[in-house]
Amino acid sequence: MPRLVLFQPEIPPNTGNVARTCAATCTELHLVEPLGFEISDRTLRRAGLDYWPWVRLHRHADWGAFREEQQRRGGRLLALSRHASQPYTQIAYQPEDWLLFGRETSGLPPSVLAEADATLTIPMAGGLDQGGGVRSLNLATAAGVVLFEALRQLQAP
Repeated sequence: MPRLVLFQPEIPPNTGNVARTCAATCTELHLVEPLGFEISDRTLRRAGLDYWPWVRLHRHADWGAFREEQQRRGGRLLALSRHASQPYTQIAYQPEDWLLFGRETSGLPPSVLAEADATLTIPMAGGLDQGGGVRSLNLATAAGVVLFEALRQLQAP
């Protein structure tokens, strides 16, 4: 089953909503610190509702600690970025994939993107590259879109 990774998330309700999606799909959620909030934050708990006991949550002290675990466990690191050219629908997902999403305000830094096995994007008709004014989707929405495409391809329940 693919794993979902949030790199230094900043907004508690987004992380809570991603956690709720992970609970519903039995998907591991990996949080790479530093976080922009306390894990006990009231809004984080509220967004995740009462699903936190079903979230397979892993916290990593920093990017290096995450990469050690990711490399030990294996699987491709697939980074999502609005600067990528390959649509998220144009890749064959594998059960061991790690789906990496960046900070809400700045995305993934170039050094992190450089370590990815592939960099994917979610095309948007109203996106800046299409002459629209939308820079990106909400983190929780983007994570759900990509995760469900991976699960669809893998025919996961």
